[in-house]
Amino acid sequence: MEAYLDNAATTPVLPEVCDIMVKVMKEDYGNPSSKHTMGLAAEKYITNAAEDIAAIIKCQPKEIIFTSGGTEANNLALTGAAMACKRRGKHIITTKIEHPSVHGPLARLEEYGFEVTYLPVDKNGIVDENALASAIREDTILVSIMYVNNETGSVQDIQKLCGIVKKKDNRILFHVDAIQAYGKYKIIPKKLGIDMLSASGHKIHAPKGSGFLYIKDKTRITPVLSGGGQQRGMRPGTENVPAIAGLGLASKVIYGMEGHTEKLYDLKEQFIKRLKKIDGVIINGTDGILLQDTAPHITSASFEGVKSEVLLHALAAKGVFVSSGSACSSNHPGVSGTLKAMGIKDPLLDSTLRFSFSVFTTEEQINYAADVLEKELPVLRRFTRK
Repeated sequence: MEAYLDNAATTPVLPEVCDIMVKVMKEDYGNPSSKHTMGLAAEKYITNAAEDIAAIIKCQPKEIIFTSGGTEANNLALTGAAMACKRRGKHIITTKIEHPSVHGPLARLEEYGFEVTYLPVDKNGIVDENALASAIREDTILVSIMYVNNETGSVQDIQKLCGIVKKKDNRILFHVDAIQAYGKYKIIPKKLGIDMLSASGHKIHAPKGSGFLYIKDKTRITPVLSGGGQQRGMRPGTENVPAIAGLGLASKVIYGMEGHTEKLYDLKEQFIKRLKKIDGVIINGTDGILLQDTAPHITSASFEGVKSEVLLHALAAKGVFVSSGSACSSNHPGVSGTLKAMGIKDPLLDSTLRFSFSVFTTEEQINYAADVLEKELPVLRRFTRK
C-alpha cells in the first residue's frame, strides 16, 4: 500500500485539468497575443481563468496577474512594491517563519539598502500582535505575513494583523503569502484589507509552474521583468496558456467541492489521535488551541530519538511519503527557522516531519501511515541508541 502524505509539497493534477491542458496544447495552441482566431481562442482561456479566480476571491479579473508559481508571485509582490515605494521609505516588516520565497527577495532588498524587521512568533507559530504594532515606523512601506505556515500549519489572523497596520498608516502595503491557504479557506482580499496575495497552482491539483498574484487596483508595483506588454506589462512574456487554463479549472473544482475542508480536519484529527498514542511523539503548533485554529491539511510532529531524514527514508521504504519541512528548503538542508522561532527544543529540531493531506487522502492511508510509524519507531530508536 502507498500513502502519499506530502500534499503541502505538491498535489496530483486533477484528471479534468490534465484534459483541458492537453486540449490547449493539441488544439488551441495559438499565441494569445496573436490577433487571428487561433490567438483569440488561446486568449479566451486566460480571460476565463482570470474571471473564475476573480469570482472566487471577489475581485476584478484585471487584478489577477498570472505567474509561474508562488515563488514568482512573492518575488513580484515584494520586489515590485519595494521599488515602487522606495522614495517614501525603505522599511519592511515580515516574520521569522516565512517561506524562502519571501525571505529570499527580502534578503536581496536588504543588500539594496532596505531594512527588514523580522517579527517573533509564539510556541504555536502565531505572530505577536504587539510586536507588529511596535515595529511600524514612519518609513514602513510594506508588511508581508503568510496566511498558513507551510511547515507547521499555523494560521495567522490576517484581518486583525492587517487592521493593525492600516490603522497606523493606510499607505503601508500588506502582502499575504496564501500559497498554503488558497483552496482551503474562503479568502476575500478586500474584506481582509489585503493589497497583494500570492497563490500557487500545484498546491490545489493544478500543474506545477502555475500561480497568480492578486494586486489590488491602483496599487503601485514596479514590474520585475521587462519586454513585451502581456498582462498590462506587469508580467511580460508569452503566457503559459495550458497551465493558466489548468489553474482556473482546478480553482473552480476545489472551491466547488462541498465540505472538503471539514474532511481534511477529520483526517487530521484522526491522525493526531493515532500519533498521540505513540511514545515520544510531540505534535507541534497545537498547544492550548483548537484544531480548527490550525490549517486543515498540515500536521507537524517531532519524534524523540530519531533523525527526521532517517525516519523519512524508513517511511518511504514502506510506501509512506512525507516531508522533513518545506520542499523548497529541503534543497538547502539545515535547521528549520520556523521551528526555532517557535521554540522547539534543540534535540527535536532535526527530528520533525510534516504530514500533509489532500481531499483525495483516505482514512485507510492515514491509518496505514500510523501503523508504519508504530512499528518502525521502536526499531529505529534501538538502532540509534546503539
